[in-house]
Amino acid sequence: SPSNPTNTMMKLAALAALAGSAAAFAPSTGGRAVTSLSEKSVSLPFLETPPNTAGYVGDVGFDPFRFSDFIPVDFLREAELKHGRICMMAWLGFVAVDCGFRVYPIPEGFEGITAVQAHDAAVEQGGLSQMLLWFSLAEVFDLIAVVQMLEGSGRAPGDFGLDGGFLKGKSAAEIETMKLKEITHCRLAMFAFSGVVTQAVLTQGPFPYV
Repeated sequence: SPSNPTNTMMKLAALAALAGSAAAFAPSTGGRAVTSLSEKSVSLPFLETPPNTAGYVGDVGFDPFRFSDFIPVDFLREAELKHGRICMMAWLGFVAVDCGFRVYPIPEGFEGITAVQAHDAAVEQGGLSQMLLWFSLAEVFDLIAVVQMLEGSGRAPGDFGLDGGFLKGKSAAEIETMKLKEITHCRLAMFAFSGVVTQAVLTQGPFPYV
């Protein structure tokens, strides 16, 4: 007897569903490789490694809150590099003040202050408001670059073309090594700056804050 059209459609739908389920576990053929859900994180071995961070320089599977599941990883890497670069400069500047380095002439109200006291003094003097204004302006241009990156401009996270020719002539492997060094120092600097500010507040002493 001729087959029932309804039964045929149900069979085709079931086959399509099975094919879709199988495709979800198939290896990716383009873009960054998708990590198996059963693979454990290198940095947090009691958790599964976040699949969306695979392929990024310095990836050790550290994303315990799984931000990478709903925020573009390029955006997260941009933020990580920005905060890390700021903290590398901030640590050096913070410690330099408490080591006695000064730019002369010293503005009125800044004589003999520590790095911890400099914030309130800069607010009162007005210098910090100026910094907020100019840094906010810089962030506008940064935001344009980030939006274009997320729309597929091809820009790498954190790349402002300011290498000064240092990477010219280097191989892809050497560039990857330099990127790994930068992200490693960025992560260390974020911890270091948090630590140095905490220690400076607790001891109220000069560097090395013991």
